[in-house]
Amino acid sequence: MNKSIRWRQRYNNFEKAFIRLTNAVNKDEYDQLSEAGLIKTFEFTFELAWKTLKDYLESKGIIAKFSRDAIKLSFQNSIIEDGEVWIDMLEKRDLLSHVYDDKISDNALNYIKNNYFEAIKQVFDFLKGEL
Repeated sequence: MNKSIRWRQRYNNFEKAFIRLTNAVNKDEYDQLSEAGLIKTFEFTFELAWKTLKDYLESKGIIAKFSRDAIKLSFQNSIIEDGEVWIDMLEKRDLLSHVYDDKISDNALNYIKNNYFEAIKQVFDFLKGEL
């Protein structure tokens, strides 16, 4: 498959996930179910984001085999503006899945709304401009 087409197809899925994440982040109040939904939506949006970055890089002839590689190379190529936040997302994604722990869940909600969402939006906007 043409690498240029592959990243665009992946972007279409990323866009759908990003729209869901945007809707979840913009809620005013969260009960336990909507909080868990926000965290899960973040998880699959993050996965699609780094995979879209990987495919985009490959369409430019830059090979990234793993998520950390895709993030670092995206930062080095000025696609990602805040590499530290992306590495933090990568390192905390497993921790965020523990939504049954109220403290972890509350912290995850804050991280997603106040740090991670803007970083994902920045990449979303960059890639949208590349279509």
